[in-house]
Amino acid sequence: MSRTVLILGASGFAGQAFDRAFSADGWRVRRFQRGTDPAQAARGADLIVNAMNPPDYHDWARQIPKITELAMAAARASGARVLIPGNVYVYGNQPGPWSAETPHRACSRKGQIRVEMEAAWRASGLPVTILRGGDFIDDQRSGQAIGLVVLKKLHKGRITAMGAPGVERAYAYLPDFARAAVALSKLEDLPVFADVALPGHSFSINDLAREITRQSGREMKIGQFPWWALRLSAPVWELGRELLEQRYLFDHPHRLCGEKFAALCPAFRHTPFEEMVGRLIQLHDAG
Repeated sequence: MSRTVLILGASGFAGQAFDRAFSADGWRVRRFQRGTDPAQAARGADLIVNAMNPPDYHDWARQIPKITELAMAAARASGARVLIPGNVYVYGNQPGPWSAETPHRACSRKGQIRVEMEAAWRASGLPVTILRGGDFIDDQRSGQAIGLVVLKKLHKGRITAMGAPGVERAYAYLPDFARAAVALSKLEDLPVFADVALPGHSFSINDLAREITRQSGREMKIGQFPWWALRLSAPVWELGRELLEQRYLFDHPHRLCGEKFAALCPAFRHTPFEEMVGRLIQLHDAG
């Protein structure tokens, strides 16, 4: 029998990926309409995916608790498990690799907001899965930092590093992340609160440049992102202020531990790094 998933934020960057993945797996997909009753929308759902997020980090301190309460209302009405995309902000600048056993010690305001959000879910007693990943990478459109900044000038033979180019960072290839959500949602024996990290790919900008050069035959020049420009615009530009707060993540080496996910979903196949990069070249090379 086909199962039903309600996606909050289905029109967003991650929401569309979840829509594609659950649809491809045969789920009936409901797309929540903002302004409607979440309890009514969730009735009969087997799973709720909370992919709703304020755009451009807007007003997280007020908006994240509102979104959390909306998702909780849907969960209480339906009895469905909730799946939430988790990020790495909660870990701050602790040494890695990071996992569910790593304490939450955020070193940024947005990180603390996420710590409090996850704590609220744990305290609620509602069944929830936090699927945690690094920075999203998509091959459908030029979203997130990897597309908007790092590969923006790929067609000119240039890559932009937002930190030290040799620093290894965690990334989540969005098609894989969405498929992982489907795989976890089929499991019947998850704990009430499940915190699962998807290891994804960990690489540096130097690694990325070398692989692009290998596949394209073109030597890539690596430039540095002008953080000074964000500092100048921060007083009048909300997104600039919010990005500055997360700058530490571009200089702090980190990766996610994948042992827990591998034990839960041993047959899951991650898209190889080379294949993922090839798709990114196709997306960004036209400029």
